[in-house]
Amino acid sequence: MKLVKRISLFMTMSIIMLGLGGWGAIKAEEFFYPHRYSHSYEQAGTSAADSIRQSVSQLADAVSTKAPVSQEESEASEIKEQVIDSEEEQVIEAAAAQEPVVTADTKYLLELVDLSKGTVTESEETIPVMYIGLNREELLEALSAYEDNPPLTELEQGFETIELTAFSKDRVAVCKYYKEKAPQGFYLMVADHFIVVYEEDRSTLYMNTDILLDRLPDSLQREIMEGKFVASEEELYLFLESYSS
Repeated sequence: MKLVKRISLFMTMSIIMLGLGGWGAIKAEEFFYPHRYSHSYEQAGTSAADSIRQSVSQLADAVSTKAPVSQEESEASEIKEQVIDSEEEQVIEAAAAQEPVVTADTKYLLELVDLSKGTVTESEETIPVMYIGLNREELLEALSAYEDNPPLTELEQGFETIELTAFSKDRVAVCKYYKEKAPQGFYLMVADHFIVVYEEDRSTLYMNTDILLDRLPDSLQREIMEGKFVASEEELYLFLESYSS
C-alpha cells in the first residue's frame, strides 16, 4: 500500500510540474512574441462571431416571416370575432328597443264575422285598457285567454274564436268569429231534490242549479218530476232568474 501511495504521489507531482512548465512556456512566448497569435485569435473570434450573427439572422428571418403572420392572423381573427359579437349585441339591443307595443294611441280595429250568415262587420273602437303596454306575443296570449274563457254575453251570441290579424304600434286588428247556434230545447228534471237542466236528448247534463224542488208550486213540481220541456235558452234563463235564491 505504501508503495502504491508513493507512486501515486510521484505521478501527481509530475503532472503538476508538466502543467506548470507548459503554462510558463506559453506565457514566455506571448511575452516575447505578443502579436504572433493575436491575428489568429481575432480571426477565430471573427469567424465565431460571424457564425453566431448568421444563426441569429436566420432565426430572426424565420421569426419575421412566420411568427408575425400567424400573430397578425390571430389578432385579425380576434378583432373580427369581437366586431361580430358587438354587431350582434347592437342588433339585439336595437330590436328590443324598437319592439312595438300597444299604446293608448294605437288604433283598435274590430272585425265581427258571422259564420252562419257570411257577413263581416268592421268598426274602430277604443283600445281595451288590458291590452295597453303589451307586445305582439303578450297580446296573443291575452287573446288566447279570452278565447278559453269568454264572457257569458259572448257565448249567448254564439262566440266561436278570436284571432289577431294585424299588429303594429299604430294599428291593431282583431277578428271575432260567431256562429249562431240552432235552437234547441231543454228539460228541467230533479236530482237529489234540486232542479237540473238536461239538453234535448234528456241524457246530457247542461246545468246544475241551486233551486230546491219543494220551493216550487205543486203544479210546477209535478211537471218537473215528469220532465218539463223548455223550448229555448231565453225561456230557460227566465225560469232560473224567477226561482233562483
